[in-house]
Amino acid sequence: MASADANAFTIVFDDSGEMPSAQELRQSLEKGSDDLKIDTLRKIIVATLNGNAQPTLLMPIIQFVLPSKNKALKKLLHFYWEVCPKYDDNGKLKQEMILVINAIRNDLQHPNEYIRGATLRFLQKVKDAELLEPLVPTCRACLEHRHSYVRKNAILAVFTIYQTFEHLVPDAPELVHTFLAAESDNTCKRNAFIFLSHCAPSRAQEWLLSVLEQVTGFDELLQMAAIEFIRKDSKSDHRRKYVQCISELLSASSTSVKYEAAMTLTGLTQNAVAVKAAAQGLVEVMLKESDNNVKMIVLDRLDALRRKHEHVLDALVMDVLRVLQAPDIDVRRRAIGIALSMVSTRNADEVVTFLNKQLVRTLDQDYEKNLEYRQLLIQSIHALAVRFSDVAGSVVTALMEFLADANSPSAADAIAFVREVVEKFPHMRAHVIERLLSAFPTIKSGKVFRGALWIVGEYCADAHEIQDAFVKVRAVLGEVPILAAEQRALEESGTADESAAEGSSKPKGGTTKVLADGTYVTETAYSAAPTTGLGKDTSGKPPLRALLLGGDFYTGAVLAATLAKLVLRHRALSSAGQTHNALRAEAMLIMTSTVRLGQSTFASAPIDEDASERIVQCIQTLALTPDAPATSIDAIFLKDTKAAYAKMVATEERKAKEKKEKESKESQVQVDDLLSFRQFAKKAGGDVVEDIEEDLGRATGAGEVKEDLLSNLSRVVQLTGFSDPVYAEAIVKVHNFDILLDVLIVNQTPQTLQNLCIEFATLGDLKLVERMGTHTLAPHGFHSVKATIKVASTETGVIFGNIIWENGPGTAETCVILNDIHIDIMDYIKPATCTETQFRSMWTEFEWENRVNVVTTITDLRQYLAHIMKCTNMNCLTPDAALEGECDFLSANLYARSLFGEDALANLSLERMAETGAVTGYVRIRSKTQGIALSLGDKITLAQKEVPPAA
Repeated sequence: MASADANAFTIVFDDSGEMPSAQELRQSLEKGSDDLKIDTLRKIIVATLNGNAQPTLLMPIIQFVLPSKNKALKKLLHFYWEVCPKYDDNGKLKQEMILVINAIRNDLQHPNEYIRGATLRFLQKVKDAELLEPLVPTCRACLEHRHSYVRKNAILAVFTIYQTFEHLVPDAPELVHTFLAAESDNTCKRNAFIFLSHCAPSRAQEWLLSVLEQVTGFDELLQMAAIEFIRKDSKSDHRRKYVQCISELLSASSTSVKYEAAMTLTGLTQNAVAVKAAAQGLVEVMLKESDNNVKMIVLDRLDALRRKHEHVLDALVMDVLRVLQAPDIDVRRRAIGIALSMVSTRNADEVVTFLNKQLVRTLDQDYEKNLEYRQLLIQSIHALAVRFSDVAGSVVTALMEFLADANSPSAADAIAFVREVVEKFPHMRAHVIERLLSAFPTIKSGKVFRGALWIVGEYCADAHEIQDAFVKVRAVLGEVPILAAEQRALEESGTADESAAEGSSKPKGGTTKVLADGTYVTETAYSAAPTTGLGKDTSGKPPLRALLLGGDFYTGAVLAATLAKLVLRHRALSSAGQTHNALRAEAMLIMTSTVRLGQSTFASAPIDEDASERIVQCIQTLALTPDAPATSIDAIFLKDTKAAYAKMVATEERKAKEKKEKESKESQVQVDDLLSFRQFAKKAGGDVVEDIEEDLGRATGAGEVKEDLLSNLSRVVQLTGFSDPVYAEAIVKVHNFDILLDVLIVNQTPQTLQNLCIEFATLGDLKLVERMGTHTLAPHGFHSVKATIKVASTETGVIFGNIIWENGPGTAETCVILNDIHIDIMDYIKPATCTETQFRSMWTEFEWENRVNVVTTITDLRQYLAHIMKCTNMNCLTPDAALEGECDFLSANLYARSLFGEDALANLSLERMAETGAVTGYVRIRSKTQGIALSLGDKITLAQKEVPPAA
């Protein structure tokens, strides 16, 4: 039986103007036109919903509105019959409602099928047995109407009446089963089948089994209803027939039916063939639907299937990659992520070949996310090549062609791939080094050049490769000494300019210049400023020389270290002293030339102290005599850096392996586990008992999610004071995008409070879903109301309001202001992870920054970091290895994502003062929106005052 509290009404009109009196409304109903009656009836409905029932207008509405043939007016009348008071003070049905019942019966017998159908739809909302009982025979008669619109609504009306008041239609299952056998309209059959599936499952099963071979030819809605019933009846003895039917529905033309059939099939059976067929159906849905949201949902379902059935779906990896035709970058990223987890040794070559073709196409395509997609493809090929050594040789050559890419992130990913390949696969080093040296003239990025130079310095293994490396470095560096060559080029350019200017009218003492204000001045050799490399055209220069002239002396320091490694390794490999001395002298010349260039005005920016010191150290190392014994400096250059990178690669492999083992769920069966046989677990009545695990869960209550009393008490917010006439408190429950306020109201006075209403309002991206109704509270009584609030973004929101009531008829309203409810932003922020490249890209892109000064009594840097992570729900991206050891400095990157897809970045820069031991520094927060940056900053400021207990 449905209670009165379960009824839901819809406000069809809202007018902020003054409500007319009852007499004015009566006159409008009596003498007004149809349009005026419609407007008046709307006002009466709104007033009734707001607590002003207007009982004196019931009879005028029956007299002057009920006889009207206007369809809009009849529709509003249905709303009014739904909300108007139908019972008197003694709880008996009003006499006037007999006239209403008679009018409804006439409409149910009306020759117009639209009026009949609309009236039957109205009956679905009526929850009064006394109103429905006289109308049941007429409603049953509508099941035999000639028009399908009447019949389909009649089925739903009988369905609602039977569910609410079963005694009114006790033979409804037999009636609908007979109707279903003789019905030909698809919509009516669907409604009748839904009735049987809910009220008489055995009859629904009987009918479905009789037409199981014809399900593929049914209408889409009826097919969906059949799939829903099969999902509910999946534990019956007819599972094999159901599996065959659902398998046939996988070839349906409707994508909705195909999707539901695929999801149902995986619940019916765990057979590998069926799972693979369901996955194939999901792939077809994903390819046919153009909506990106549908593609993402289907990809999530495919990923869940892949996790549950490992290696069963590996053969569909190429079908999943077909979704890369979609232009949305998020869909592509998700599809590639799933495909990488489905790659095995059997299809690795095919997948890599497909990704290579996609990578080549990015050079021709031109759309918004093309560069990001290219970087994603390079990273994916990198991951596959590292996992499958057989494909590494075929892709390393292709990816090295992208070292010359103007897009620095893509080229950086390519050089990182080359670096890992030469470390993991020693047999490929000679070939990779050769191709890398040949690609030197095409490299444009300083970051890529630094990676390439490091690879050459570490993995050139013999004297011949070292000499080739020197030749390539000289080619990309140009003539040395750099400073002398640039000075000579400048002088030759000046001489050419002077010869070109001879014969002109300019004075010989200087050249004429035009200033910014339009005036002319004469520039002489005494007043001309020295030419710097900033305005110098470097387009025709060799690439490495152009970088140095542009002020990139970090690359110059890496070049010096690479040359030092090559010279030291050549000394250990070759006995030819003359060749070694020549290489050493040339390396020292390049280094000193780089330092002098940085100290001159030819460079766009002067050389920094770190780069200068690094280059000078390399010069001092090479200045030792060639026949001097190997020292610890040689070991640092030749062994330690390569060993450090090898250790880093091994650590990354170990982390990836641990992550995979953690994600893979291995089902272990103990020797003393109870074996359950479904075939032996039958009752006498023939009903199949559900799974043993579900029975145990229901018996022990383990499967039920119960609210914790202590958890609810911790979320109680006091809204009014204890001395106020009305006391109110609320439990704030946050669930995804909704906030539920469970408000308890207590009348602390000896008087009855009438028309008591709670009014809530919001600040921020919060929206009140519905308006609260009015209530009457007895003396010292209490009442509980609920309010739902929608959340639109991750910003600190405030809920405020008041309580208004009347002490009695004719008295003034009394108001109590409620305390504000502040919504905690931490309920919507969850820890997340991203790569270092993605973090740096977002850090550069996001424009909102909030810097918080560190003011805390915590003296341990790691403890402060853990405290901030706990208070802000952020994940630390800095590896644990980088945070190990004792140091007075700490820098870490934090990252989190909100439920709305917003990114939150943070950087901690901390220092412990040696004198006092206090922790100082800054916490910088960046986000795309201002709200999340400010909210996180406020949260950190408050968290600093809460000192956690010592570990």
